[in-house]
Amino acid sequence: MTTDLRHATGALPTSRRPVVMGVLNVTPDSFSDGGRALGADGSPDRAIALGLAMIADGADCVDVGGESTRPGASPVAVDDERARVVPVVAGLVAHGVVVSIDTRRTAVARAALDAGASLVNDVGALAPDDGMLAAVAAAGAGYVAMHLRGEPRTMQDDPRFDDVVAEVEAELRTAVDAARAAGIASDALAIDPGIGFGKTLEHNLALLRALPRLCALGPPVLVGTSRKSFLGRLTGVASPSDRLAGSLASAVLAARDGARILRVHDVAATVEALAVQQAIDAGQRDPESGRR
Repeated sequence: MTTDLRHATGALPTSRRPVVMGVLNVTPDSFSDGGRALGADGSPDRAIALGLAMIADGADCVDVGGESTRPGASPVAVDDERARVVPVVAGLVAHGVVVSIDTRRTAVARAALDAGASLVNDVGALAPDDGMLAAVAAAGAGYVAMHLRGEPRTMQDDPRFDDVVAEVEAELRTAVDAARAAGIASDALAIDPGIGFGKTLEHNLALLRALPRLCALGPPVLVGTSRKSFLGRLTGVASPSDRLAGSLASAVLAARDGARILRVHDVAATVEALAVQQAIDAGQRDPESGRR
C-alpha cells in the first residue's frame, strides 16, 4: 500500500510507512501547545525553527494552522489567520519543506498556496467555503477532506449519530465526489474521519476500529489522534502535553489498520514507534504482495 499525493507535492514519500505530518499551530489558544510557536515580537522565526526541527526529527511535511479548532474555540478573523500563517509557510517552503495549510477559509488557503503550500487540510470539507475546491484545483494542490459537522465552537455540545461509521463514510464519500467534480485530481485527495471533531469517546473508538473500512473508500486516510481529549479520558492523563503514550499507541494501531498519513505533535517519538511497528510487521507480509 502506498500514499501518493505527489501529484500535489512532488515530495511526499511513497513507502510502507505512513506519512508523518507535524502539527505547527501558529495560534495563542490551541488545545495542547497554544502560543508555543508565536514569537514575542510577532516574527515567524520561532515557528519556522519549530517546523524545521520537526523535519529534522523525521516529519515528511508540516501542517501550519492559524486558527484553533479545539472544542469551543471562537472563529479568528480571516486577515488575522492569514497574517499568522503566510510568513511561516513561505519561510518553511524556502527551506524546501513540504507544507500543508490547515484552514477552512478560501482566502487563507489561496494565500498559503501562493506562498508555496502544497496541501490544504480542510476541517470544513463537508460544507467547504465558497471557492475552496476551485482554488485547490486551480493550484494543482492536494486536499484533505476532514469530517466535521457544524463548527468547532459548538461541535462537542451534543454530537449524535445513528451509525457513526456509516454516516462518516457516506459524508466523506460525498466530500470526495465534490472535490473530484471541482477538478481536484484523485491522486491529490485524502480523507480524515475527524477524530475528536464533533464525536463522543464511543464515536472516536468506533471510527478507529473501522479504519480498514474507511481505507476501502480509496483515498489515503489521515488520522489525527495526537494528544486529544478522548485519550485523556481513556488514560486519566489530564494535560494534553502528557498524553504521549496514548498518542503513540493510537498512531501505531492506526498505521497497522491502514492509515497512510498521521498528523502528530510528537514527531520524533512517533517516527521511532512506527519504525518498530514496521519492522515487526515486515516479517508478516507476503514479500510479493506486501500484505500481512
